[in-house]
Formats: sequence, structure tokens, C-alpha cells
Amino acid sequence: MPSEIIDQANELVEQNINNAIQAHRINRNAVSAEYCEECGEDIPQARRIAVPGCQTCAECQGIIELKRKQRGM
Repeated sequence: MPSEIIDQANELVEQNINNAIQAHRINRNAVSAEYCEECGEDIPQARRIAVPGCQTCAECQGIIELKRKQRGM
């Protein structure tokens, strides 16, 4: 009986890991914005290609990530 519980727990952990990986995969078909939703400036084509689905320019994204890091998110 204890081995069944361990097997079930391992399956649950594996499923949670796979779900987390799937949630963080880049959708290569996502449409990127042409203009940054934060500052309104053009998002360079190179960034739109490199980061499919991006909605902010690299500078604004850097600021957003820095703020998140400072808040401990």
C-alpha cells in the first residue's frame, strides 16, 4: 500500500512539472504588438521575431521585470 501512495505522489509531481513547463513555453505563433503598450514607441522587428507575442519594448520590459524582482514576485 505505501508503494502505491508513493507512485501516485510521483505521478502528481511529474504532472505538475509538465504543466509548469507547458505554461512557460513560447507560443511561436503569437502575434507581437507593433507598438509598446507602456511607452507607445515602435517595437523593433528583431524583438517581435525573437519574442513572439511581446507587448512591450525591451527597455520597458526590463523596467517591468526589475519592479517585479524588487517586489519579490
